[in-house]
Amino acid sequence: MRIGIMLRCIDEKGGIAIYARNIVEELLKIDQKNQYVLFFPSMTHFNRYNAFENVTPLLLESKSKVLWDQVYVPMAAKRERVDVIFNPKFTLPLWGRPKAVMTVHGADWFLPEYKILYHPVDRLYMRFMMPMYIRRSSAIISASDYSTQGFLTYLPMSKGKVKTIHYCANRMFQPMSDQALLQGIRQKHGLQDPFILTLIHYDTGRKNFANMLQAFARAKKKGIAHKFVVGGREVQRYAEEQPLRELGVEGDVIFKGWIEQDDLPALYNAADLYLYPTRLEGFPIPVCEALACGCPIVTSKDGVFREAAEDAAIYVDPENPDDIAKAICRVLKDDGLRQSMKGKGLARAKDLSWDNCASETLALFNSL
Repeated sequence: MRIGIMLRCIDEKGGIAIYARNIVEELLKIDQKNQYVLFFPSMTHFNRYNAFENVTPLLLESKSKVLWDQVYVPMAAKRERVDVIFNPKFTLPLWGRPKAVMTVHGADWFLPEYKILYHPVDRLYMRFMMPMYIRRSSAIISASDYSTQGFLTYLPMSKGKVKTIHYCANRMFQPMSDQALLQGIRQKHGLQDPFILTLIHYDTGRKNFANMLQAFARAKKKGIAHKFVVGGREVQRYAEEQPLRELGVEGDVIFKGWIEQDDLPALYNAADLYLYPTRLEGFPIPVCEALACGCPIVTSKDGVFREAAEDAAIYVDPENPDDIAKAICRVLKDDGLRQSMKGKGLARAKDLSWDNCASETLALFNSL
C-alpha cells in the first residue's frame, strides 16, 4: 500500500505540528511494509525522514493553502498512485481516488461559547468546509473522546467514521536525575529561583492567561517563593496587556517566548509545578509531556483534561483564580503530594504511548 501524508502543518509551532512530526516518525518505525509519500510545503523538514528506506519526500510549494490542499496534493497523489491520503490536520482533498483519513483536534469552530476565539471569516469557512471534508473522508481520527463527542453532536454525518486515538508526548520526555544537566538548563534560561512552568501561546482567551496570572499573584501573597515561567509563541504580548505591576508580580513573571523542543524535557524536570488551566484543548500535549517527566500538574476540571491525566493531576475551575491559587499552594507546600503526583504521572504516561498511537493509526489505514 502507498500512503500519502499531507504535511503542510509540519512547519508550524504548536501541538498539531508536534503531533504531525511524531506520528510520521512513529509510523515509519513500526511499518517497513508500506510505502510512504510525504508531501512537504517547504524544505524546512524535507530531509527529516530520509533515514527510512520506504519514504518518498515530495516538495509542493504554494502560498495558497487552498491550492495546496485541493490542487497540488491530489495531483501529486494521482501521479504517485497513492492508495490512502492522510492529513494530521483537519483538511482533505475533495477529489481523487485515494481513501482519505484526517485527524481532528477539536470541534471548537462549532461551539458557541468559543466563537470569540476565531475570526468570523475563519469560523464560517470551517463550518462550511468541515462537512465536506467529513463526507470525503473514509475515516476520521479524533484526538480524544471529548473531541469525538463534540463532532458527533455538531456534525452527525461523522457517525461511524470517527475513532479516538490518543496522542502523547515525544519519547524525549522522561524523568531526569542528572542535577548538573538540570542546573545547566536553569542557567541557560536564567532560572535560579524555584519556578512554576506553563507553555501556551498568545490568544484572546482560550489559554486563560489572565486567570493564571491572577492566581499566581494570590499564591505569592500566601507565601510561595516561586517565579512563573511562561513559554510559547508571542507570549511577550501578555506582558504588555496584563497588570503585572498592579498585581505586584512584575519581577516574578518571566516571559521566555518560544522555547526550543530540546530544552523542554529538562525544563519540565526542573519545574516544581506545571500550570495549565486552559479553557479548551483537543488533547493537551503539554499535559502529556509533564506527565512523562514526572512534573506535578494543576489543570482544568472540565473537558478533555481528566481524560488525559486521570488521577495524576489536581483539577481546578479555570474561571476561578482563587481555586487555582489554592491548588498551586497545596502542591508547592506539600512534598509528599508532589512525590505522589510524580509517581501517578509516570504511570499514566506509560498508558499514553506512541506505540499504541502509531499501531492503532496503521491498523486504521490497513482496514480501509
